[in-house]
Amino acid sequence: MRSPQFTAESSSHGMVERDFTVGGVPGVLWSPASGVDRAPLVLMGHGGGGHKRHPSMAGRARLLVTGCGFHVAVVDAPGHGDRPRSAHDEQDIAELRRAQAAGEPEGSIVVRHNARLAELAVPEWRSVLDALQELPEIGADGPVGYVGVGLGTAIGVPLVAIEPRITAAVYVATWPDVLMDAAQQITVPIEFALQWDDERVPREAGLALFDAFASTEKTLHANAGQHMELPRFEADSAARFLARHLGRTHTPAA
Repeated sequence: MRSPQFTAESSSHGMVERDFTVGGVPGVLWSPASGVDRAPLVLMGHGGGGHKRHPSMAGRARLLVTGCGFHVAVVDAPGHGDRPRSAHDEQDIAELRRAQAAGEPEGSIVVRHNARLAELAVPEWRSVLDALQELPEIGADGPVGYVGVGLGTAIGVPLVAIEPRITAAVYVATWPDVLMDAAQQITVPIEFALQWDDERVPREAGLALFDAFASTEKTLHANAGQHMELPRFEADSAARFLARHLGRTHTPAA
């Protein structure tokens, strides 16, 4: 089993930030500066075009670490951040840009692209989880949660469907086309957010994915606004949700 290879460390805002790699996959692990032992771990998946330190990831990590005492890990998805793009990536991205410039539907392109990345990323995430659970401050028997945004949802749905160590998940809506079967296998508590006026992911698509989850405890948050206008308070809601299900106390940010 691979252990995480730490390559850099810094501290700020009450957090210790450590860069790591597992099997060549680069990631970052945020932990409480207080050195809390055996705290729960939250895995987070960034959106398409983003990376492990995207502001949406760093901001959520700060809420989860300083407000709940979690460890939080994010890795670069294939073709993102510090990872090179493949020829398939370049082709898909060029096709997406052409569709967007022409005002044509982009869903089928994004679905195909995300599905291919998820096929690569799910086993990578499981290896990263194996490695991080070797750390004494996390441990092999501690609770694990997941947060996914966009591409992070496209990866996180099939991941949670087959990974029994993840016991609660938060998702932001994405196209459901190839995710329905996996969603029907998920029974852990779910919090799901969508934008009611999303100009990219149709409202009906987001609702269909929420409906597909087999969880007996699942909560839908529908907010007015377009695709990129997810309210910032949803991140705080996700922190409260994960604190409740992973056995921690949530302290709102000052």
